Formats: sequence, C-alpha cells, structure tokens
Amino acid sequence: MSDENVGKLIQPPNKLSNKVTVGGPGAVDEAALERAEQVIGDLSESYIDWAREDLTKIQTVFEELKSSGGDSEPLDGVFQISHDIKGQGGSFDYELMTIIGDMLCRYIEGLEGAAPKQAIEVIELHINALQAVISQQLKGNGGAVGDQLLSGLELVVQKRTKPS
Repeated sequence: MSDENVGKLIQPPNKLSNKVTVGGPGAVDEAALERAEQVIGDLSESYIDWAREDLTKIQTVFEELKSSGGDSEPLDGVFQISHDIKGQGGSFDYELMTIIGDMLCRYIEGLEGAAPKQAIEVIELHINALQAVISQQLKGNGGAVGDQLLSGLELVVQKRTKPS
C-alpha cells in the first residue's frame, strides 16, 4: 500500500482549555473554564446513549436504502446521520466514531447520486464498524482493534472503488 493510500489519524484536542485564551483581554475566566470542562465531562456519560440512538436511526435509514435499491433520498439520510456522528465522537473521546463517520461521509459524497449494490455493502461495513466501536466502548483511537477496523475499511473502500 502506498503512503498516499494510508489513512490519516487526526487527534482532535480534547480539552476546552486548549481552545481558549486564559488571561488578558477577551480571555476566559479559569473558573468558568473548569466549570465548562466539568459540564462536558458530565455529558460524556450520556454520549453512549446518544450514539446508540444515532446508530438505531442510521440502521433504519440504511434498511430503507437497501430496500429502495440505493435511491438517493435514503442515501442522503445515511449521510446526514453519519455527519452528526462524525461531529460528536471526538468531543467525547470517541475519535473512532469521528474518523469512521468521516470516512462514510466521504465515501457517500463520491457516489454522486444513487448507490449501486457494491456501495450499499461498503456503507453497511462502515455502519457495522460504528456499531462495534460503541458496543465495545472503544475510546480514543481504539488501540489495536481500532487500527484493524480502520485498515479493514480502507482496504474495502480501495478495492470497491478501483476502476474495473
């Protein structure tokens, strides 16, 4: 596999303090910053429930996609939900959800409309990977299991997008 085909792991900063200025004009009060980080920490306990709800939604829309033969309307629904998943994961220390959600979004964007049968299979693999991350509660980059999930998805996408 060439370097240009290798996925890039992006580690988003996890602490709110890395994103704001402390001290000086326009700075955030350190006590307010600590309270905000506590709120985010408290919300992280609810993330698994939110993610499970999103996974139930994406599975329902995916079933519509399969039964429709790949129509663009349910495909757009899968895209929208995966985009939401992508936006939330890293904020709650589930970087794999963000990475896989992004991979799925990029894959769907490349389809240009309806999804052929092989694309539906690739989308299903991404959804299964998202479900595995949550069911196994793979925080951070997921370690060796996370590496296997990502490299497997990348290989499938490469194989399924090669010109015949």
